[in-house]
Amino acid sequence: MRQVRRWAGVGVKAAIALVLTVGFLLAATGSGPWAQSTSSDTLRALKLFGDVFERVRAEYVEEVTDDKLIESAINGMLSALDPHSGYLDESRYRDMQVQTRGEFGGLGIEVTMENGLVKVVSPIDDTPAWRAGIKAGDLISRIDGEPVMGMSLNEAVEKMRGPVGTKIRLEILRKGEQEPLQVELTRAVIRISPVRGRGEGDVGYLRITTFNERTAEAVEETVRQLRRELGDGMKGLVLDLRNNPGGLLDQAVAVADAFLDRGEIVSTRGRRPDSMQRYNARPGDILDGLPMVVLINGGSASASEIVAGALQDHGRAVVMGTQSFGKGSVQTIVPIPGHGALRLTTARYYTPAGRSIQAMGITPDIIVHQAKVEFVEDEEGRRESDLRGRLENDTATPENRQAKGTADLDAQDYQLARAVDLLRGLSFFRQASAGAR
Repeated sequence: MRQVRRWAGVGVKAAIALVLTVGFLLAATGSGPWAQSTSSDTLRALKLFGDVFERVRAEYVEEVTDDKLIESAINGMLSALDPHSGYLDESRYRDMQVQTRGEFGGLGIEVTMENGLVKVVSPIDDTPAWRAGIKAGDLISRIDGEPVMGMSLNEAVEKMRGPVGTKIRLEILRKGEQEPLQVELTRAVIRISPVRGRGEGDVGYLRITTFNERTAEAVEETVRQLRRELGDGMKGLVLDLRNNPGGLLDQAVAVADAFLDRGEIVSTRGRRPDSMQRYNARPGDILDGLPMVVLINGGSASASEIVAGALQDHGRAVVMGTQSFGKGSVQTIVPIPGHGALRLTTARYYTPAGRSIQAMGITPDIIVHQAKVEFVEDEEGRRESDLRGRLENDTATPENRQAKGTADLDAQDYQLARAVDLLRGLSFFRQASAGAR
């Protein structure tokens, strides 16, 4: 999750220099304006930091700039907190801003750190990583032959970035594979189309690949287009959030709001008692109550889980698929003028029912694993129509409806086929129930 807040203050180097100077003075004299209110333990820790800083600066085998030492210290402090906190230098901060606008350079994978290796949270559709077959859950163990073990996440990401058109080799550890996979990719400009839609017969299909600044607007536009194309015969909508790594909090709220008529969407709670924020739906459902199925899997993270959790808790949609990733924290981006920004975990988020999905994930209402289906031909046998002297059907007409199957979908996307079947079943029972009244 990303949430941008403005922050004003002194630069990184100046700020740390100020803290160290004050710390040294207080430690040395035991006096000063902060002497009574500052913990002696903190002062000792600051003096320790200053001692180490000066020793490295003076005696390390190669000369190291103050800026590099300070930035490394900040990185170490933040990355030790949790996998999602870190320091963004000016270059990475610009990249992040570009990414939230929907265009950036790279391989097209969202990653995190696990047991010292880079873990793929999700490949982004139609990117070099997606076309190379990289999957959610893959572990990257080497980048251009260099072991990832010992790198920070930022260092690994930096190595995977580079000029557009240049090649990179990744060594991939994949569950079920005995030997590491060697994958060569060509870096490209990643242009993200966050939303795609199409009709699956009489059911609408909407896929969201990420939550950037254009997602909510694109969702509403695509749903309106689907309703025009499918008309009054539209049975419902499949919202596909599989392998969606998340993105902007406000966009997740806006997408959930589009399908909800009332009620809480998500709440966030930080360290301070007064930090709780609640986000509520406004009146209006762009589907006018048509049934929904939300598809999730292990690559559905963060903003995806907010949307799935809100629609599930309100009973607005049936959630189908497999357990989601389980990232239940919110990161605040704190710009530091002249330097970059801090990415700091500042809150946990909770679904409308008060659930935290941190390290747990969203549990589907109906668990459906992706599968490959092999069709078996019908057993040969005689039917009524084969019997001599049978009675003819006195109501048969050429217009009799034929059952609408999902055979093609079964072969291509088993989970989506089950979602379409469920929506058609829900629509049938709604119509039957309305007719019974």
